[in-house]
Amino acid sequence: MKTLMAFLTAAVLSATASAQQVAIVGAKVFTQTEQGVLESATVLIRDGKIERVTEGTEVPAGYRQYDASGKVVTPGLIGALTSLGLVEVASWAGTVDATAEPTPISKTGAALDVSYALNPDSTVIGVSRIEGFTAAATTLSDTHQLFNGQGAVITLGTGAPLIKPKAFMVVNVGSQGADGFGGSRAALWVALEQALQEASEGRVPGPESPWYGMNTRADLKALKGVIAGETVLYMEADRVADIRQVIAFKQRHPGLKLALLRATEGWRIADELAASKIPVVLNPQMNLPGNFDQLGATMENAARLEAAGVVMAIGMDTHNIRLATQHAGNAVANGLSHEGAIASLTSAPASILGVADQIGALAPGMRADLVVWSGDPLEITETAEQVFINGEPIEMTSRQSRLRDRYMKLYETTGNPSSHYIRP
Repeated sequence: MKTLMAFLTAAVLSATASAQQVAIVGAKVFTQTEQGVLESATVLIRDGKIERVTEGTEVPAGYRQYDASGKVVTPGLIGALTSLGLVEVASWAGTVDATAEPTPISKTGAALDVSYALNPDSTVIGVSRIEGFTAAATTLSDTHQLFNGQGAVITLGTGAPLIKPKAFMVVNVGSQGADGFGGSRAALWVALEQALQEASEGRVPGPESPWYGMNTRADLKALKGVIAGETVLYMEADRVADIRQVIAFKQRHPGLKLALLRATEGWRIADELAASKIPVVLNPQMNLPGNFDQLGATMENAARLEAAGVVMAIGMDTHNIRLATQHAGNAVANGLSHEGAIASLTSAPASILGVADQIGALAPGMRADLVVWSGDPLEITETAEQVFINGEPIEMTSRQSRLRDRYMKLYETTGNPSSHYIRP
């Protein structure tokens, strides 16, 4: 049986690697299925899909296998809210596809569609990919309108990026949203209800019919997906008063599929969130208030939400989404279960985004997106040794790692002191 690195080196260089049957043998496997965690298991991959996960180290004939003993295997990690593929440098004076200015095609921002703006060759994707992220929810960060357009779930592999277009839509119902839409929550919530009411009233009017609503026709078409429960509505709120408004909104619109973003003070009404079956996407690092909406910030937020039974995902960033494992690890240090932390990076975001039949777990028939770790992925000293996307081992380099190697080589060649830090 080949060693892990010997196998992966050969597989990456082989033009036919994707067509082979692969067995990853002997690892501790977090399946994120009813199988749970298997201490020594074999993951079988066929034609880019998970064929099955079995206990033990027996491998059927015909599989190319390598020894992952002492390693840890998880499903590929999922960024729960990012702008991956839309931005390189946010302050760049040229076009930044993560933001959009108001246009005649949309009055509320609902019609904007990130599917047209994705760049799978973004260097930020490569940096995230070698840290274990194989998919992400990506959307606009700002539209200066009510909604931040239609976000998509994308693969961080090569080729066509879309896993699920028009997967979700973001609306901020906290202070930031109110500041950008009328200057008060009194205006913001009325506008939100009006926008959805217009979308729920029958067919979208054609160009021959006069239309005087607050949405454009394109906005109405996009919001139909929200009304039907096909597009998740991400509602961003921090303070308890705003979170209670989201819960009341859910009661008024039971057919909508909602998720709460940030929920800094969510722990204060965790039981109400659990009873309402509203999942949460959060940053567990919030431990100090950044504004008056976050006075109840605590690093125990994730643990308290989990204890109440709230489904929860961790991972709200773009350039540093790779640090989500560290954030989840810190949440464990503050009471979140280890099992819950792994789920928050894999199966939970997949479930929230409606793609749990494709990614987020190692189940038969699902995409073979997985990561071989040197050890516990929540430990800062452990690394992703190899990432598989759609059954193919990726090249474990990024622009950052190539720059590191370039300047380390220069230092070693010249022997001259360097003005930058050189890792011992």
